[in-house]
Amino acid sequence: MKVKTILVSQPEPKVENSPYFELSQRMKVKIDFRPFVHVEGVPAKEIRQQKIDLNNFTSIILTSKNSIDHFFRVAEEMRYKVPEDLKYFCQSEAIAFYLQKYVVYRKRKIYVGQKDFKDLSTLFKKYKDEKFLMPGSDQLNPDIPPTLDGLKLDWTPGIFYRTVMSDLSDLADVKYDMLCFFSPTGIKSLFKNFPDFVQNETRIAVFGSTTQKEALDHKLRVDVMAPSPETPSMTMAIEKYCKEANK
Repeated sequence: MKVKTILVSQPEPKVENSPYFELSQRMKVKIDFRPFVHVEGVPAKEIRQQKIDLNNFTSIILTSKNSIDHFFRVAEEMRYKVPEDLKYFCQSEAIAFYLQKYVVYRKRKIYVGQKDFKDLSTLFKKYKDEKFLMPGSDQLNPDIPPTLDGLKLDWTPGIFYRTVMSDLSDLADVKYDMLCFFSPTGIKSLFKNFPDFVQNETRIAVFGSTTQKEALDHKLRVDVMAPSPETPSMTMAIEKYCKEANK
């Protein structure tokens, strides 16, 4: 069966040259966007209940744009003046670049990894005496604790925001040829909203091994898998599949 309609379980890209828009034009497919999960900030009161005092840390580990937004939100709620000598360890260049929303980039100590969290290890080894705070969500990447503990770092995880499943009831009667997921929570959201979901001819595209596992645990057939050496992005993986399916 041909793929003519795709639902991406993320917000619509704000940039005009998004690869999704280019994919839509190139393959003549309709692509809609709808977040299956959303983020809710944890109030400063709850951060204190986690026994976190921002004054106690010399370095911040940032793994997403959300972690940046909610660290600075909590800092403001706590009336904590972020010191200029605070060190920022960012998982990727895109995350480091996003820091400019809150700090003057050239005046701060910012250390950047390549892509994966483990890529930061060489930087952490140079600053083993720091006290690290990792503001994140209630769903911590399972690779992170063993990486940081293995380096014997003094680090504290903080739940600064939660990932919450969105209400998708308005999609009950809408059918798509392909659904794209980027996190295990996205799969869980599908089944929370539609417990009787039956895949049938619907193609399932997943990004990452943990998302793939969640899909398989729910007895879904995974038709498109990314990243791979041949297709490192979701759009590339979808295009490869569509070229075969839409012949």
